[in-house]
This record gives sequence, C-alpha cells and structure tokens, in this order.
Amino acid sequence: MQRLTTVETVHEDGSWLFTAEDPYGDLEEVVLVPCEDGVEAWVNRCTHEAQRFDTGRGVPMRDDQLICPRHGSLFDACDGGCDNGDAAGTTLPGIEVSETHGDVFLTDDDYTFAHEGGIDDDDGPSSTSHLQL
Repeated sequence: MQRLTTVETVHEDGSWLFTAEDPYGDLEEVVLVPCEDGVEAWVNRCTHEAQRFDTGRGVPMRDDQLICPRHGSLFDACDGGCDNGDAAGTTLPGIEVSETHGDVFLTDDDYTFAHEGGIDDDDGPSSTSHLQL
C-alpha cells in the first residue's frame, strides 16, 4: 500500500496526477479527483480518443465532472460514467485507492506507484548552466 497524497490536497487543487506501472510493466498516468467527501482515481485519458484529461495543468472539471479537452465529453467524477458526446456510454478505467485518516493510498494490486506527476515529467537534474552571451 503506497501513500499518494491527502484528500485535502486533491480537493484544494482540484486533482492530483501520478504515474503507476501496470501489470505488464507499462507506465500509466492516473488522476485523483474530488468526489463528494473523498476521492476517486481514474486512468488519465478519455475513452473516446485517449486524450489526456490532465496535460500538466490539472483536470478540467465542471459540476463534479471531468471534461475531455478535445471533444467536451463529461465524465462523472464519482463513477467514471459518460452520458454525452463522443464518449457516451463508456466508463473510465478505475484504479483502486483507499482513504485512511485523510491520506490517500494506492491499493490496486495491479498497479505500482512510480512517481508523482505525468509519464514525461523528468525528475532528473535540470540544467545548472548560467552562461550569458
């Protein structure tokens, strides 16, 4: 069981992005989103054309729904279902998380926490060059 963040952080920031490794060794972006008093975790892509919800600026949301930035399909934050637009009739793939004393934990046996942020986020050293021309 891996601690991810706090429920309070997800509610205050509107979402929280992390990367996990699936059972096949592939990396998958996952978003935590506010849901009533807790949070839910969804794979970070629309079911219609694999468009990422969180592209580095948080998940676009309106009225407790995730908004696909490409076609505007709306997904319920609590159950992942979509009843409009190009993704109508589909449900986001969920990732199991649990909440204990305000902390959020990854509890899905099929996924292993890799790092906070998206797949392409580089946690390595940044340039320290201070060259001026």
